[in-house]
Amino acid sequence: MPKALFGAVWLAKNDQRDERQLPQTLTTTAALAEFCNRASEVDYVTVDTEFLRERTYFAQLCLVQLALPGTDEKDAVLVDPLADGMSLEPLYDLFRNENVVKVFHAARQDLEIFHIEGDVLPTPLFDTQIAAMVCGFGEQVGYETLVRKIAKSSLDKSSRFTDWSRRPLSDAQQNYAIGDVTFLRQIYEFLSAELKKSGRNAWVDEEMQTLTNRDAYIVDPENAWRRLKARTNSGKFMACLKELAKFREELAQSRNIPRNRVVKDDALMELASTKPKSHSDLSKSRLLLREARKGEIADGILAAVARGMAMDPADYPALPKARDRSKLNPALADLLRVLLKAKAEDAGVAPKLIASTSDLDDIASGARDGLWAHGWRLEAFGQDALRLCNGEIALSAKGQSVKVISVA
Repeated sequence: MPKALFGAVWLAKNDQRDERQLPQTLTTTAALAEFCNRASEVDYVTVDTEFLRERTYFAQLCLVQLALPGTDEKDAVLVDPLADGMSLEPLYDLFRNENVVKVFHAARQDLEIFHIEGDVLPTPLFDTQIAAMVCGFGEQVGYETLVRKIAKSSLDKSSRFTDWSRRPLSDAQQNYAIGDVTFLRQIYEFLSAELKKSGRNAWVDEEMQTLTNRDAYIVDPENAWRRLKARTNSGKFMACLKELAKFREELAQSRNIPRNRVVKDDALMELASTKPKSHSDLSKSRLLLREARKGEIADGILAAVARGMAMDPADYPALPKARDRSKLNPALADLLRVLLKAKAEDAGVAPKLIASTSDLDDIASGARDGLWAHGWRLEAFGQDALRLCNGEIALSAKGQSVKVISVA
């Protein structure tokens, strides 16, 4: 049976379908180990997860979907991590197996879960969203789009926002979930072939190195202030903001609750500005949640503000300095925009994947560093951008295309 048709059968809504058409769900460690042993002998395995995060700090893993190359129903399974006695260690062993490519779509959140749950990041890794961007499918292309364009099929997304922690899973949930890995096989094989033809495997490999950097999945409370958009760089304000953000992150992690359930971002800013010294001061806050005005949270806020006020000025955190654009050449920035558009069209990738508008303004201001100045981006755009800045090339319009002309 063709792959697209096989996936469509599983996703079809049919109240009369045979129960045997539903994907197999693995609920024991032994069954998972048996499947992973089979997976260790193939070239790749497709992977997806279903999880909940609305009410917790850390994502609650509710389901893992796996599929091997082929069209046999036994080659695609659901894994229930919530089943009694279930250990995902066989899966983590498979993730460590460097002979099997682990294929995801938009993998970042999945990788974060596996890093936290099992202290493991799948290797080697292939992210079809990134590969699709390199292959000309646009910026941050969705899985549903790739199913439609590559597998020539469609997905039933009605179960997308259901509660994946409830058991038993409905037929619709199971069919929805398995579709996220069955079509992924066809998408992976197509994109792999395209990358081989274009010689751009190295481009994707470079992006995978960023995804598999463990530091990207560690939230250090000491650095929690960096994710906040402060409106001032005042020393005392930043000191209090750092300590408040650290307290909030530590409490949210220890209680496993969303950080905004402790204190919202705008309230943190208010507290760093007003610098309350007592519970009475907290009661005057416009933005602080009622439950944060007393008890452990209130005590933690006051202690954090006190630490911020007592911080040595030499230790004050500071926002990164903005780029100096006093020497911005607007005409050069416009030429760089034209060059980027032309080079992106030639490469068949979204311009934003190569460089941002801010990057172009930085280059036109004299900056020579940035993501655009390394790896495949340097090859695709950066080298000619520097040549343009140095007066070594010019741009010429001919019909609908823009040509690069050497003038040196």
